[in-house]
Amino acid sequence: MGTGTMSEIEVGADAIEASRVNGSRVYNTDGDNLGHIYDIVIGKRDGRVKYAIMSFGGFLGIGEEYHPLPWEVLKYDERQGGYVVGITIDQLKEAPHFGAADRPNWVDPDYGRRINDYYGVAYY
Repeated sequence: MGTGTMSEIEVGADAIEASRVNGSRVYNTDGDNLGHIYDIVIGKRDGRVKYAIMSFGGFLGIGEEYHPLPWEVLKYDERQGGYVVGITIDQLKEAPHFGAADRPNWVDPDYGRRINDYYGVAYY
């Protein structure tokens, strides 16, 4: 067992702890800061990350919206220290989202399909 503290330990080039994902910035390909990762959704049975829930808009937590992004559409950019998604701010405004007082029905496969269809990725 190593002697480094948890903050000193790197998981690896292709792995990251969920606690380090939360709060990570999300940018579009133009470099615009879209928001930050608020949470992630993990499949109970397969253990795969399904969605990153991005916090978008609002001020001091008021009027904030949450956008589930299929994990596959996010690419980590070390130069920016955050994730990049190929979507404009206008496209994001039309994307599936929910408010702070709402909770999506993650059990409903139609909900997941609507999200994945919007971003052009397969639903599984």
